[in-house]
Amino acid sequence: MSRETVAPPTVEIRRTIRAPRQRVFDAWTKTEELKAWHAPGPLTVSLAEIDLRPGGKYRIHMLAPDGTEHRVSGVYREIDPPRKVVYSWGWDGDHPVKNSTVTLEFFERGDSTEVVITHEGITHDEEREKHSHGWMAIMDKLEAHFSALPG
Repeated sequence: MSRETVAPPTVEIRRTIRAPRQRVFDAWTKTEELKAWHAPGPLTVSLAEIDLRPGGKYRIHMLAPDGTEHRVSGVYREIDPPRKVVYSWGWDGDHPVKNSTVTLEFFERGDSTEVVITHEGITHDEEREKHSHGWMAIMDKLEAHFSALPG
């Protein structure tokens, strides 16, 4: 007898970044730094607004090479510098992911920082897969951002 299992509606991505925890936290929470890397693959950040406080809002617009803009926004629920940030995540327009939650955790690992992204509430399998790939590509850019910085 076979049993059907359903994947939990959660994406978890872990990456170790060669930078101090406060610096990595700042890259996620300061507008100018976030603009430099927070879009997957060939996309760029065309707009970033951050009001970093519980109840504060954020918006990130990601621009594709073909001119398509992908817009995500949400509200910060928990801020614990430089350890943790929790916020809601929802895409504008006709997109199935409207009310999900992202938790970022930052762990000291010697002279590096382990970043753990947990994205919960993505109920569509295809969207969960897309978000997993998107977060991995964003983490690639974050890693490259720090490797390009001096010392």
